[in-house]
Amino acid sequence: MSNTSNFREAFRNAQNHSLIGPNVIANALPYVGGGLILTALGTYGGLGVIRSNPGLFFTTFIGAVILELILFFVAQNVAEKGNKNVALPLLGIYSLLSGYTLSGLVFMALRTQGVGIQGIGIAALSCGVTFIFARQIGSNLSEADGMALTKTIYLGLIALVVVCLTQFVFSLFGVYVPNWLEIGISGLGVFLFVGASVVDFYILPRTYRNDQYLRAALSMYLTYINLFVFILRLLIALNRR
Repeated sequence: MSNTSNFREAFRNAQNHSLIGPNVIANALPYVGGGLILTALGTYGGLGVIRSNPGLFFTTFIGAVILELILFFVAQNVAEKGNKNVALPLLGIYSLLSGYTLSGLVFMALRTQGVGIQGIGIAALSCGVTFIFARQIGSNLSEADGMALTKTIYLGLIALVVVCLTQFVFSLFGVYVPNWLEIGISGLGVFLFVGASVVDFYILPRTYRNDQYLRAALSMYLTYINLFVFILRLLIALNRR
């Protein structure tokens, strides 16, 4: 959920701005793809640790999450200053850590009857389909519709963060939400990040110049990683016995 701060900044910067980076998304896409590949590698490594030494994975998971959050803000700050030679390796490490922390959810999906590897494939394919339609819709939004959608999605993401943090805190004390509520939360997450993917194509060219592609790439990467996570969560909840 670290993308909410990125989203908030983009929303603030895009207000009352015309198109300033018409090619920023095209410039960012190779880095988004590279980040997703590194995430897949991190997930593969995390799955290996879970299978060989589950205790080690759960011991290192919290540290990986903390380091991931620190790297997000450091990499974002470095990219903002235009130091691409430093920002790029940091974003690469961030992507690997993101995959490592994601491996727990992927492992759960692999062990859930009715989800498995085909469910992971469906989640990944759904992200790709979303990208295609989001590009068409978001690139053609009017100023009024674009800002209205951006504000709506932004407020929805804030609510989603609060709900997910509350859910996480409860889980630390052994209190888990009923399955019907997990379906509702996951469905809301899917809906909001589909909306965020549309917003990206509207707001990023109005927020970042063409040479600020790393910051745009980070925003898009976070959108699709979170979309993948919530689709997978929804599939697991729908197939839970």
